[in-house]
Amino acid sequence: MKKTLLAEFTAREGAQHEVARLIGDYALTVREEEGNIAFDVYTKAAHPRSFWIFEVYRDEDAFQAHVKAPYGGPFNAALAPLIEEDASVLTFLTPLPAHP
Repeated sequence: MKKTLLAEFTAREGAQHEVARLIGDYALTVREEEGNIAFDVYTKAAHPRSFWIFEVYRDEDAFQAHVKAPYGGPFNAALAPLIEEDASVLTFLTPLPAHP
């Protein structure tokens, strides 16, 4: 079963462009992971310092490989002082079953 989640965080005042650069570079790397299906980065139209990342992985194993990737730690360490939250807020999503 696919692993789907939404990661959210808010850039600190004045850090929006640096956060956008960091997440943009990170997205290019994550999209190359064998088990990654989607890693789409958005900002809220009404609040451009709020970032939403929609992530889809092939399955739990692919998600765990993503979590354990060696570049994740340095990315999170660089991001942490630039955002208002302590870390990204993760919301795991479950698809509704298809109706005939």
